[in-house]
Amino acid sequence: MSRPEDLLPPDLYYNDTESAKYTTSSRIQNIQASMTNRALELLDLDRPSFILDIGCGSGLSGEILSEDGHIWVGMDISPSMLDIALQREDVEGDLFLADMGQGIPFRPGTFDAAISISAIQWLCNAETSDVSPEGRLRRFFDGLYASLRRGARAVCQFYPKNDQQRTMISQAAVRAGFGAGILEDDGGTKNVKTYLVLSVGGGDITGTVSKMEGVDIEDGRKLREAMHRGKRKGEDIKGSKQWILKKKEKMKNKGKIVKSDSKYTGRRRGPKF
Repeated sequence: MSRPEDLLPPDLYYNDTESAKYTTSSRIQNIQASMTNRALELLDLDRPSFILDIGCGSGLSGEILSEDGHIWVGMDISPSMLDIALQREDVEGDLFLADMGQGIPFRPGTFDAAISISAIQWLCNAETSDVSPEGRLRRFFDGLYASLRRGARAVCQFYPKNDQQRTMISQAAVRAGFGAGILEDDGGTKNVKTYLVLSVGGGDITGTVSKMEGVDIEDGRKLREAMHRGKRKGEDIKGSKQWILKKKEKMKNKGKIVKSDSKYTGRRRGPKF
């Protein structure tokens, strides 16, 4: 059976008919509620919080957040899904039409936490040649990291197609600066549920997930250092000044026009919001 993300982009796949079918399915309602409650358990919040629901769809997850006493904002790329959410009386959150692959359009430090249920695997698909999954994942996790306050957590439940996709997603989160852990419920079965548990600097996820089965804890700083150590001896790290200078030299040799070197060449720039 084909996966939805392999058929059409999400804003086209979730049209009026598919959105209504998804929202009214009792099976999907039960699964969505179960995964949202699991995400809240992993967030380990001790007070009502301001939460971002990424890929909120028609508000099924938002209902659970409201029942738990939280205030939330939902963003989704499907106008049809959001239209249904607006019509449903149980949806109390504010709704925002946006593509998470273009980033998270909120001020830095806005949210206490974030959840995403069955959504981020869509970032691994590129509909046009000028869009890359790596770029979409980078923009998403960079924006998510910025939008969360220090010490905050995010939990993203997703359905990776394979181990390569799972690794690509988790490493993109680590590169953005998150501490990251992977948790699998019902591992080894067709009903496996994968959760990416993320922490912004100052938070500690090990106390929450290290006691659970199927957990792989990764620290962003340590993983980046390990990735650099794993480079072949004598090979420059991608993005370093030496790497940039060698790349520019290769382009010059091919007859390409490149900018002149300066004191700013290869200098790491601060974050932009």
